[in-house]
Amino acid sequence: MTAKEMLKKVDHTQLKAFATWADIQKLCEEAIRYETASVCIPPAYVKRVHETYGEKINICTVVGFPLGYCVTAAKVAEVEQALKEGCNEIDMVINVSDVKNGDFDKVEEEIRTIKKACGGHILKVIIETCYLTEEEKIKMCQIVTRAGADYIKTSTGFGTGGATKEDVKLFKENIGPQVKIKAAGGVSTMEDLQAFLDLGCDRIGTSRAVGLLKGELTEGY
Repeated sequence: MTAKEMLKKVDHTQLKAFATWADIQKLCEEAIRYETASVCIPPAYVKRVHETYGEKINICTVVGFPLGYCVTAAKVAEVEQALKEGCNEIDMVINVSDVKNGDFDKVEEEIRTIKKACGGHILKVIIETCYLTEEEKIKMCQIVTRAGADYIKTSTGFGTGGATKEDVKLFKENIGPQVKIKAAGGVSTMEDLQAFLDLGCDRIGTSRAVGLLKGELTEGY
């Protein structure tokens, strides 16, 4: 896979609590220049990015981020506001406490509700693998599939660990055929990027890909 092809699988990400408008502008301009799949930005910047860059850029934002334990109604309100302001893709965080309590029906119903709020827009479900047992991860693969989400995503990048190759392999074995995989958190080298794509990830969430791949890109940009 060429560097250009890799970048088309990257959600170019800036989600730090102290991200400035200058940081977001830099991210967006890199995303436009290098044709990344999207920019993944804080909800507070969605409207400004859409007003500034319009259809030049595919906007992704996060919901219930990063801890996931706000109530479903709050997550739905976040989705509705983000879509109204020009967002195209939603990365939601599950309520990990519900998973740990074995309230799997509640988790599934929340994902289903948020997918309904997304309508035809892409929904990625962050299950925060670092907090889950293997059994819980498998259960979440089944839940994400049944609830109709478009992607299962490993991590927020704000937990105690990020994406691992073992988790991506586990996802691949347990998700339905219509569900895609996004790896995020700790994807920090070209080798990581290539390895996760080779394992079958359709998206990679990282802030580093453009910097890592610049040397591999041709002058066509």
